[in-house]
Amino acid sequence: MRHLPNILTLGRLIVLPPIVGLMMLDALWASWIALGLYIFGALTDWLDGLAARHFKVQSPFGTFLDPIADKIFVMTVLLMLIANGTLHGWWLIPAMLILGREFLIAGLREYLGPLGIQVPVSRLGKWKTTIQMVALGFLVMGAHGDRIWPYTTPVGLTGLLIATALTVWTGWQYLRPALKHIS
Repeated sequence: MRHLPNILTLGRLIVLPPIVGLMMLDALWASWIALGLYIFGALTDWLDGLAARHFKVQSPFGTFLDPIADKIFVMTVLLMLIANGTLHGWWLIPAMLILGREFLIAGLREYLGPLGIQVPVSRLGKWKTTIQMVALGFLVMGAHGDRIWPYTTPVGLTGLLIATALTVWTGWQYLRPALKHIS
């Protein structure tokens, strides 16, 4: 718990309540602060793994907490984008596919873990997470981002579609081999 990677992972969770509160406000200043906190949280996802490898301090707690923190981070921001109206109508479908896949993979890991079967993160899964984090970053500011750069939301939504396609594909890649262990 006292290692830098675990502190960074916990930092990703600690910034979520302020991000949620700020995303509920319809103010430019709140959007900027939410974006800054979001970027910090997204960067901790990359930095915790880098620090763990560099300092050789990979721990069972960190291995357990990191993917959970990633899922909580992404799911919370997605739900806030729905709550504040940034994602609505047909755009709820990609959000629900991403949310559903996150629950499915978490459930698979929970079910298969006691059987001694690991569900490791694939390289494509890491790309999915990166694209997803970048796309959500473009969407965090909502309409305020479009006032600064008119392509902010379209870029975020395009990234969300790409992330959704990768989400479905990697979800199937995880599920297919796991099906033989589910009776």
